[in-house]
Parts: sequence; C-alpha cells; structure tokens
Amino acid sequence: MEPQRPFTIIYASLTHSHVRAIEARYHSLIRTNIEQQLSYEPGVTTRNRKPLKRPVFFEATWELRFGPRNLFRVFYDIDPTQRVVAVLAIGVKRGNRLFIGGEEIRV
Repeated sequence: MEPQRPFTIIYASLTHSHVRAIEARYHSLIRTNIEQQLSYEPGVTTRNRKPLKRPVFFEATWELRFGPRNLFRVFYDIDPTQRVVAVLAIGVKRGNRLFIGGEEIRV
C-alpha cells in the first residue's frame, strides 16, 4: 500500500494581512501548526479541529484551534478530490471575542 499523498495548502490573499495583525513571535507557530494539522486528514474531527455548523468567515467550513490557551483560529475549506486545503482566515480568540486582521468579527 502506497503512503497517502499530503494535501496541498493554499492561502487566500487576505490571510497575509490577518497574520500581520498577529505578533511576529507567533508567526512560525501558526505556519507550523497549519502544515502539521492540515497536510494529512484535514477533514477528520479532533478535539481542536471541527466542521462548522454552517459556513462562516469567508465561506469556511472547518475550524482549527491551537496555540497557548487555544488562542489562534484558522478557518479553512477542503477540496478532497483535488486534495487541496484552502486557508481562508486566521484569527485570534480573546475570551468570547474573535479578531481577524485586527478587527473584531461578530458571530
């Protein structure tokens, strides 16, 4: 049996401004977690990765949370036939408030 091919991860152009709004010391943590968590089995529900009840935030259908106290949120969509994960938004969760690109997003 041949090993499973990893998913290709693509980033929406807006995600660059989302990351710039986050402290630089977290940039490598964000990149590493996205690559580790979403390269293989991005559509498998885990404790910190779940499908959204309805598409929200840039039409994302999945959410990944990680970091100190699960501070970071990555919203993404999956194309299983093309084996592509599209990262659509990257944010910071503080209490019950979500900030994407430095702006608070109302849920």
